[in-house]
Amino acid sequence: MTRIALPLAALTMAASPLAAAEVTVTAQGPIVELSVTETVKGRPDLVEVGAGVTTEAATAVEAMRLNAEQMARVVQRIRSLGIAADDVQTTGINLNAAYDYNGQRQVFRGYQASNRVSVTLRKVDETGRILDALVAAGATDLSGPSFSIEDDTAAQAQARKAAVEKAGAMARQYAEWSGYTGVRVLKISESMQGGMPVPYMRAQAMEASSAPTPVEPGLVGTSVSVSVTYEMTR
Repeated sequence: MTRIALPLAALTMAASPLAAAEVTVTAQGPIVELSVTETVKGRPDLVEVGAGVTTEAATAVEAMRLNAEQMARVVQRIRSLGIAADDVQTTGINLNAAYDYNGQRQVFRGYQASNRVSVTLRKVDETGRILDALVAAGATDLSGPSFSIEDDTAAQAQARKAAVEKAGAMARQYAEWSGYTGVRVLKISESMQGGMPVPYMRAQAMEASSAPTPVEPGLVGTSVSVSVTYEMTR
């Protein structure tokens, strides 16, 4: 006989709020525990890109000053493209000493300052044009794009349903192969993963081109993993 522990919240009718924090249910037959992941793909409607500026100078103050001027032009260009202020976030500001290496000797070169922002784009088909505009405004490196779906509730429900149905079918097969006629659910838990991002790419500043940088959004997947414990029944 196997005892399966369930959270109190799952059995609110079986115990009062003042009862013990754990309730058990008894399984008469053998149990089978299954984990299933299902993914539903859809077209992304959000894109996240990163843009940064890196500058060097003989002093820290000068490196930061040059960086601020150049980054201000990049941010101004972002604003001019109609991107909302809430969709732009600074992700890192760094100032470090820069060195050259002459054999085993470290030679001080000056200071390097960098500033990076993350930008959320809501018009996927304009990604290439916006990346080119950021480089033209002074961005010295880019990251992204990372595609996602803003509201993937429907995709989650579809993936969840498929995962539960698949787990149930598998459990019934195990029961049949073991000489039982059916199964009943004892416990279900799940975890989710949103739109799976495309691996980041990095690029140095490029010369402007008459054609925008090609960007293919493809599809992104919303995954739901369910773990289900079944009791085999006769």
